[in-house]
Amino acid sequence: MNLTNTPCSERVKRLEKNGYIKGYRAVVDKERMGLALLTVVQVSLVATAEQSLVRFNDAVRNVSEIESCLMVAGSFDYLLTVRTRDIAHFRLVLGEKINKLPGIHQTSSFTVMEIVKEPVG
Repeated sequence: MNLTNTPCSERVKRLEKNGYIKGYRAVVDKERMGLALLTVVQVSLVATAEQSLVRFNDAVRNVSEIESCLMVAGSFDYLLTVRTRDIAHFRLVLGEKINKLPGIHQTSSFTVMEIVKEPVG
């Protein structure tokens, strides 16, 4: 960028202030944390009225094993990524937490064999 430290620092601060830079975070090695299994779960709800969506969204935030939750357009309603120790732990999380979320009609699970590309940060 051919800028000295001061102008570069000022530019970064301006980008932060204007909301272009939303934050900074550490990238944790999930396998070293004992969460080696990544599973993608498709979720279909019984109903998609606003109240049903709000109840589901609120409940999902309380399940620590759910890494991300994306509402999608298509043949199902949500796509979850779930981190667990192993398949036995995933089975427990699916049965005791995910399938007990409000409004669940059906789930389909897919175990990730290899992460080819993932978001940075």
